[in-house]
Amino acid sequence: MNRPIRTLSVGCLILFVALMLNVTYVQFFKASWYNNRADNRRVTEEAYSQQRGDILVGKRAIATSKPSDDTFEWQRTYPGGKKYAPITGFMSFSYGQTGIERSQDSVLSGKDNKLFTNRLVDLVTNSEPAGGNVELTINPKVQDAAYEGLTALGEDVQAAAVAIEPKTGKILAMASTPTYNPDRVATNDQSAAQKSYNQLSKDDNEPLLNRSIQTALPPGSTFKLVTAAAAIENLGMDGDSKVYGGASLDLPGTDTDLPNLNGTSCGGEQITLTRALEVSCNTAFGSLGMELSDEEMQEQAEGFGFGQDYLDDIGPLAKSQYPANDGKAEQARAAIGQQSVIATPLQMAMVSAGIANGGEVMKPYLVDRVTSSSLDVIDQGNPTTIDNQPAVSQDTAEILTQMMVSTVDNGTAEAAAIDGVSVAGKTGTAQTTPDKPPYAWFTSFAPAENPSIAVAVMVQKSGTERSEIAGGRLGGPIAKAMMEAAIS
Repeated sequence: MNRPIRTLSVGCLILFVALMLNVTYVQFFKASWYNNRADNRRVTEEAYSQQRGDILVGKRAIATSKPSDDTFEWQRTYPGGKKYAPITGFMSFSYGQTGIERSQDSVLSGKDNKLFTNRLVDLVTNSEPAGGNVELTINPKVQDAAYEGLTALGEDVQAAAVAIEPKTGKILAMASTPTYNPDRVATNDQSAAQKSYNQLSKDDNEPLLNRSIQTALPPGSTFKLVTAAAAIENLGMDGDSKVYGGASLDLPGTDTDLPNLNGTSCGGEQITLTRALEVSCNTAFGSLGMELSDEEMQEQAEGFGFGQDYLDDIGPLAKSQYPANDGKAEQARAAIGQQSVIATPLQMAMVSAGIANGGEVMKPYLVDRVTSSSLDVIDQGNPTTIDNQPAVSQDTAEILTQMMVSTVDNGTAEAAAIDGVSVAGKTGTAQTTPDKPPYAWFTSFAPAENPSIAVAVMVQKSGTERSEIAGGRLGGPIAKAMMEAAIS
């Protein structure tokens, strides 16, 4: 072989090897990347060529696929409607997936490795492939109570309500308003879907937002539960311990004081810690915030889940935060749920759930079971704690429970009282900027002696007069209805 032919042969060999390496790289290593690209129409069209699995609450499908007579073989529909839209999300040819449709896509589409055997059986038997089903932890009665309570607040209300089973972490309800009709975005009519999505995405009230997990705001006085927990754990206090209850608290290094909401004392210069929680005394908890170190407060907040990513079943999740504070004045404001402290409704439900569960905070989860199209159980939710150690001791949890029950029986949380049932609760009204109304919060659990549900309600915006906005007034009745639905 002469030299030019040899050189050409070597060059062709190099090009062939390079081609094989590139094909291997693209088809093996980069396959998932290409499949997940939003502009990969082949993958999207394939998703509409087979039946997608159902999303179920109990035995009812709140998202399902039906045969279509248009350009696609199947149409995704949402019998759960607006009530469940923040959970299900939608599946759209043009706009992809959100909510459970997105986080559980591999199961619903049938591509998950857990369903490999089923795919193999379908291939051998020449059956039409179908996706797996996702069964949620939602209690439909509690979800109804949450949704009806939020929508009863009126038009253009931005609010959320979430409930957890304290012993397991199961999410029993997750409602958010305003909401939307997912069928209008999921329709195979691309022109109609685009019009609907544009309207929703441009709406100032952000109906596509799941406020239960995607909105983190100052939690106001509901955060006083965390401060009380830190004081009991680190300062050796109990419900009868004396704390400062004066009308205002001097904030070191500033020209301002921290006042109580009504500008008066909380019952005297010295009051019990229980009384401070009952009347939501700013000066008492601000004083405790300055007495505790910032590290102790951060550690306590993190014990309840602040700063952590703890929800895998749906997302994205806004992270609740207790940032470091520079100086005693900032610590005092942070201790009453202001300053730079932010929390989601789910996070505040976890605080109550942790207290209800003897100090152990369970990791919240939304997917109860995954089944094949033939209803074989493929995977099961597994209760786990968010940390290796409890947020507080069982003794501290019992003290906090007694204080919260007293807050319902004798204090600001009376709106959540249920006849014949011992209820633990805490209100919150978080101040914002002068041109915005405050945020109303409420968190509770019941029955106090053997809790089966922990709740948090947050009203971000409503048509209520500023002077009438309070956590107990707006959130209390919704929390009560949710708890009644769970224990009835």
